[in-house]
Amino acid sequence: MTASSFNRCNLPPWAIASRHFNAKPQRLEISGVRQTNRFLFERLDQLDSPEDRGMQFHDYMDVKFQLHQWQREISLSSRKSLKNSYLRFLRGWLFDSNAQEGAVLKGWVESRFGLAPTFHRQPIADPEGEAYQRFAFDRMKGAARTNAIFPQLDLLFEFVQDELRRRYPDQTHLALYRGIYDFSEHQVLEQRERNKYLVRLNNLNSFTANFEQAWEFGSRVLKTEVPLVKVLFGTGLLPKALLKGEGELLVIGGEYEVEVLTGG
Repeated sequence: MTASSFNRCNLPPWAIASRHFNAKPQRLEISGVRQTNRFLFERLDQLDSPEDRGMQFHDYMDVKFQLHQWQREISLSSRKSLKNSYLRFLRGWLFDSNAQEGAVLKGWVESRFGLAPTFHRQPIADPEGEAYQRFAFDRMKGAARTNAIFPQLDLLFEFVQDELRRRYPDQTHLALYRGIYDFSEHQVLEQRERNKYLVRLNNLNSFTANFEQAWEFGSRVLKTEVPLVKVLFGTGLLPKALLKGEGELLVIGGEYEVEVLTGG
């Protein structure tokens, strides 16, 4: 699968997917999100505590998307639609990135950045093939569970980017790790050295900043430098009262130079 010709952000898909972008990243913005939610970002500027900013963001989401009103709805489908907020999909990804929640998140990346998934339950090579159709079915079924999930994820991405700029004002990249057993979920484009590769990662991937933790998920570990602008979410960016996690980060894919570490 290659990048689409269309997206909803300030740079074209081919640029975002490239190894050159990862080496010299530029700011990514989803069209119109910060402008139409200006009040939120002005309010965040007034808060010094990351905990307070995280709660302010959730409260804003709660009101904007009426997430708190699910109990008032009469029909079961309406109740579920509001109750299944962005938090439900993040929890779903952390439990199983190949479930319907994972398909929705991968679908959002495809829609907003133009990067098609290369793996969902199985490798995806052709947008007209059976594997892509199964992904599309999971995405459709998952998105039907909630109210305006893509706009919710738009705002989540912009909040996370705003928060990362506060926490890492002098950094452009994070050294991150991903445990694997093999390259079945990733496409090897080049082998640079014995243990260094250029790979095309799936359009959304789980990483961790904790080297030891990465070994829990495979017999080998990929180490790479991830641009901060490609981080969709990290479990430490929202208060634990909202979402508990073990330091997992959701990273937008493309071409990455990786080092493969072995031996645990």
